[in-house]
Amino acid sequence: MARVNKRRKALLAKVDVSKRYTLSEAVKIVKSAANTKSNETIDIVMNLGIDAKQTDQTVRGMVSMPNGTGKTIKVAVFARGEKAAEALKAGADYVGAEDLAEKINGGLTDFDRCIATPDMMATVGKLGKVLGPKGLMPNPKLGTVTPNVVEAVKAAKSGQVEFRVDKAAIVHAGIGKASFTEEQLTQNIRAFIDAVQKAKPSGSKGNYIKKVGISSTHGLGLKIDLTDLQAA
Repeated sequence: MARVNKRRKALLAKVDVSKRYTLSEAVKIVKSAANTKSNETIDIVMNLGIDAKQTDQTVRGMVSMPNGTGKTIKVAVFARGEKAAEALKAGADYVGAEDLAEKINGGLTDFDRCIATPDMMATVGKLGKVLGPKGLMPNPKLGTVTPNVVEAVKAAKSGQVEFRVDKAAIVHAGIGKASFTEEQLTQNIRAFIDAVQKAKPSGSKGNYIKKVGISSTHGLGLKIDLTDLQAA
């Protein structure tokens, strides 16, 4: 723990965490500061100007990262027959129907995305108490309830990120790894911000995006200059 504190003090001595940096500056600094032995995740946090308590101001969606996320995604698919075979061929980690439901009820939650064909939702619906709290419940608005399981599995595996605003009106997600180039991280960040912007609810008034910051797992967190983002 002492080594971590010393390291953080050294990092903080090099930057002003109260300053708002341009996106390119922030990416360069955060990436260079993520110098631990692990390949740290680079995260984005956005504070939105909405009333998250209002049901008509929910912000939720999917975005495909141009350069992936650097994370291995495990996918579970509820499908039968030909669709089940297609899902397996596309790279799904778990595929099944009632048998898969039994495994999940028995404690299987070792997956990051759950996809279902429309005809399987009666079975999947019974798993709401298990999948719901983990944010894994298939949703047609997010493209995870679909007859096209091949496309859905490939999208998930290639680095598709789901985002959802929390009760504090904050959206956050991992958008890449420290091993990514500055250009790759910048492209992913812009794609994520664009997706959140497009998900702006009609009931939102005033300043929609209030603050944006990026950070690494064990490193620094820096604020982004919104004027710079808007100009770009």
